[in-house]
Amino acid sequence: MATILVFDPALCCSTGVCGVDIDQVLVNFSADVDWAKQNGADIIRFNLSQDPIAFAANAKVKDALHKLGEDALPLILVDGEIVLTGHYPDRLQLSSWTGIDIPQEQPKINAGGCCSGNTCE
Repeated sequence: MATILVFDPALCCSTGVCGVDIDQVLVNFSADVDWAKQNGADIIRFNLSQDPIAFAANAKVKDALHKLGEDALPLILVDGEIVLTGHYPDRLQLSSWTGIDIPQEQPKINAGGCCSGNTCE
């Protein structure tokens, strides 16, 4: 399975629920990372404010930051190659990089009548 390294911008926490405003994109990504890890994915996250040495030690990350500045973050490496910069991947992308299948949602069956509460035929 691939190793995924995530280089986050400076964050107070990786969940997106800190402070006054909730960052829904970060909340979703954190949930997707948890899902992938529970299914065996090797994902490591580095926060610029807490792990600056990891950023400086990786030549590809350092080069991307030199060229793009903070717009390069978040930056995602899969097996040492940059696959995404400037935004977080979704669960489908994580799935494709890790080989983890996303289970199909089961259709919801409403045995009590119409789903909208109206009388439907």
